[in-house]
Amino acid sequence: MKVVISIGGSILVPDEIDIDYMRELAELTNKLAEEHQICIITGGGRTARKYIEPARRFGASEIFCDLIGITATRLNARLLAAVIGERANLEPPKDFIAALKAMNFGKIVVMGGTHPGHSTDAVSALLAEYINADLLINATDVDGIYDRDPQKHRDARMYKKLSVEQLVDMVKSYPLGAGEYELIDILAAKIIQRSKIRTIFLNGRDLKNMRNAIEGKKFIGTAIENA
Repeated sequence: MKVVISIGGSILVPDEIDIDYMRELAELTNKLAEEHQICIITGGGRTARKYIEPARRFGASEIFCDLIGITATRLNARLLAAVIGERANLEPPKDFIAALKAMNFGKIVVMGGTHPGHSTDAVSALLAEYINADLLINATDVDGIYDRDPQKHRDARMYKKLSVEQLVDMVKSYPLGAGEYELIDILAAKIIQRSKIRTIFLNGRDLKNMRNAIEGKKFIGTAIENA
């Protein structure tokens, strides 16, 4: 299969760089690459926000803040590629053509953001569409998609399945400022909808569960249903 995995920056760098997690992710990725073509898109997370917030206070435009965030995502991508080793591309592709070329050369593609105005989740969806991926994994710091924030509400209910129309409706009111995407941005949801990309939201910290999802076994998460 062709599998695109979107890894939130908050997972890679929850506060400080989580080297142990990156090693485990790299090990899993190398194993998966024996049977599948793997592309990983890294978010910027706290690293991006640490720079975006003061830049915004000093009057930087949102596009300028987006560019800061893109730099942070590529920094995370470089580090993860180094941990994965020789199977990964050394230089994060800056566009989808470069990513496809690296994949066709047998590389595990590791990349960050591409252009201002959307999140790395949108980059993941666009790349999945471009390479005609079989599966898009959105790995966050919660188990799936909930009816409300599970980190604030103990009684939040997780959806095992969600229609793509419901997903689009949930995210259409989200803010579009740099570094402010709550679940995914509207562009990512729309791309998933128009291309009917098989998509699963799950907790990126549980790598065994992620492997189960990719291999078609029982997993914990939210599957997006396309009509």
